[in-house]
Amino acid sequence: MAISIEDIKKLRTMTGAGLADVKKALTEAEGDFEKAKELLRERGLAIAAKRSDRETSNGCVLAKVADGFAAIIALKCETDFVANGADFIALTQSILDAAVAAKAKDIEAVKELTLADGQKIQDAVTQRSGITGEKMELDGYNVLEGENIEVYDHMGKHTLATMVQTNKPVAEIGHKLAMQVAAMKPVALDASKVSQAVLDEEYKTAVEKTKLEQVEKYVENMLKKAGINPAHVDSDEHIESNMKKGWITEEQAKEAREIKVKAAAEKAASLNENMIDNIAKGRVQKFLKENCLVDQEFQFGDGDKASVSQWLAKQDKDLKIVDFKRFTLSAE
Repeated sequence: MAISIEDIKKLRTMTGAGLADVKKALTEAEGDFEKAKELLRERGLAIAAKRSDRETSNGCVLAKVADGFAAIIALKCETDFVANGADFIALTQSILDAAVAAKAKDIEAVKELTLADGQKIQDAVTQRSGITGEKMELDGYNVLEGENIEVYDHMGKHTLATMVQTNKPVAEIGHKLAMQVAAMKPVALDASKVSQAVLDEEYKTAVEKTKLEQVEKYVENMLKKAGINPAHVDSDEHIESNMKKGWITEEQAKEAREIKVKAAAEKAASLNENMIDNIAKGRVQKFLKENCLVDQEFQFGDGDKASVSQWLAKQDKDLKIVDFKRFTLSAE
């Protein structure tokens, strides 16, 4: 049967699918709109299954607050070409609108919601995947509940969004705090909110780094005592290269290799564990200062160096940050 251009336009408006896909589906369904919609959905499922192992490193991240509920959500895809498309951004916004309106608590609850046109969200994502030919998935769903929440879409690029909640209504200050969270990527509000697992991992890393530095410093000193420039023998590649340049002799190269092995073993066996522990703990404290929001240096003040908590106290001694959320598509 002949398919009219009006029917094609109607189904395209309903589904967002391309003209060729819509025409093909309507033709196969002999003009039955519901059957054509099901065919488009099935093709979306097939494409999604075929590309299930693909990486979704691009996408659209949006944030919204309404009626004491705020959320961030990311609809991820494979390429920035698709991510920057108006239809893709519009779909992300409609999903976020539905999530905030329903005050959905987690991503699974979001997937079960329906959009304004009555379509289930997960089906809409699958259908869009079928239209673009790219894998898509919902991710990064974060929520805050209560009053005084400010949301921020970093530079309006839809790749990084933040939310900050304060104990008082301070929109301009809240906006600056949301920008701080975007720029400085804190891991927790304050030290008390950092998990023991994170602290343990940071301490372990600090211990290993400190030990390595102590060994390297000792080896460098021993090389210098032997009249060898440590920079000329810091790797086998450099040793070979510098011998060809005439910067070190073959004998010096041999001696350097022997010193590096012997000195490293000597120092590793005689490290001062108390000193290592103290340095490592200091590094953990530095980590907390740099990564806990209230202790970070505030980036959007009036030029005076101050931590976030110090800057807040200058604005209002009773003003506090209640909570924050952050999500980005970038690898950090």
